[in-house]
Amino acid sequence: MKQFFFLTLCVAVLQGFSGSARAQDNVIDEVIWVIGDDAILKSDVEKERIQALSYGQRIEGDPYCVIPEQLAIQKLFLHQAKLDSIDVPESQVYQAAEAYVNNMIASVGSREKLEEYEKKPINVIRENIRTLYREREIVREMQKKIVGKVKVSPVDVRRFYDRIPKDSLPFISTTVEVQIITVEPRIALSEIDEIKARLRDFTDQVNKGEREFSTLARIYSEDKETARYGGERGFEGKGTLVPEYAAVAFDLNDPKKVSRIVETEYGYHIIQLVEKRGDRINTRHILLKPKVSETELNEAMAKMDSIRTDIANGKFTFEEGASFLSYDKDSRNNNGLMVNKKELNDPTVNERTGTSRFEMSELPDAMGKVVDKMKVGEISAPFTMINSKQKEIVAIVKLKTRVEGHKASLTDDYQALKGMVENQKSEEILNKWISQKQKDTYIRIHDNWKNCDFERDGWVKE
Repeated sequence: MKQFFFLTLCVAVLQGFSGSARAQDNVIDEVIWVIGDDAILKSDVEKERIQALSYGQRIEGDPYCVIPEQLAIQKLFLHQAKLDSIDVPESQVYQAAEAYVNNMIASVGSREKLEEYEKKPINVIRENIRTLYREREIVREMQKKIVGKVKVSPVDVRRFYDRIPKDSLPFISTTVEVQIITVEPRIALSEIDEIKARLRDFTDQVNKGEREFSTLARIYSEDKETARYGGERGFEGKGTLVPEYAAVAFDLNDPKKVSRIVETEYGYHIIQLVEKRGDRINTRHILLKPKVSETELNEAMAKMDSIRTDIANGKFTFEEGASFLSYDKDSRNNNGLMVNKKELNDPTVNERTGTSRFEMSELPDAMGKVVDKMKVGEISAPFTMINSKQKEIVAIVKLKTRVEGHKASLTDDYQALKGMVENQKSEEILNKWISQKQKDTYIRIHDNWKNCDFERDGWVKE
């Protein structure tokens, strides 16, 4: 499905670009398109083109035609979203943008290199990326509203399937359904006491002016994503923070003071205020995580092995064990069945869907290695893994189903094919909406930018 509905953050690199005259003129900046009340500047296009070159992505066609057209389509959706008062949660924007910024840093090698390349401090880069993500998510919400609930009948799916040449049928990857029981090893009180003592020592060093909080965070914090920034998290709302952290952070008023020790599901923190802006806050923190000793890990393994033995002896079922004994709250109320919450590929839909099917690459690494060798109905031996909270846990899993990779068939892959038909119908609805919006919206293109083979008609109005 063509991703023409909005620009990605890195548009794509042109291979074999011939050097359009529009890139060579001496005008520093100018308005090249007007869409309703919004302008597209030459600098907007050039920024996207350069960013594309930097990240080695590709685009088909002249970027000085493709990029403005995609920006124009995005502005059509944003304009309608403004009229319809559509917005997105700030927490959603923050999380997506932070992941993207971290990927950018990983790509160039360091925060300093990214700042040097962008010629901006990291906080400004983060704010710019959040703006871009916010607009993208608003566009998706607008598309979702326009498309509405797409209805697809079995007849529609069969017609779609019959039209595909048999040698061109889509390949469906191997998928599995997995049930899980977990146990979290006990943390020794002596380990917790030691962690708190270290954090109190850090606090004393900061309060006495012996060390900067940011220096200690870089050296000692176990939150590696923020440690490289001196523990700085960037601006966040309460909804993006775990409750225990938010309650303490939002009570801070003096940037020179250090908070009391805060326990969260991730470990133990001390926090320092950087800046408050309305209902958002920027803090630094140092995170230390208690370590599981070999003794406690062995105890957890033994406990899990006992649970596995009781299941094998028929004292209770795996499902009952998951419901009453498992520490994993996400699967506990689902008989241990893991749910794969992944964003749909369809760009017209901005929601998370829960499916119990995982491709092998979507499982945690340690679990994937275990499941790969299992037969359906088999229960694994206990093994250790790192959970979503970055804690070491002990688990056993049961392989509920496995569907090997194969060419799509109407019988076995009806739901996957139905999704493809839904995507196709959604695209048709959006195409129709864009065509009508073009007619209803004031559009003006600078003469030097009209000579393009646009993907869709309707931009150039005589």
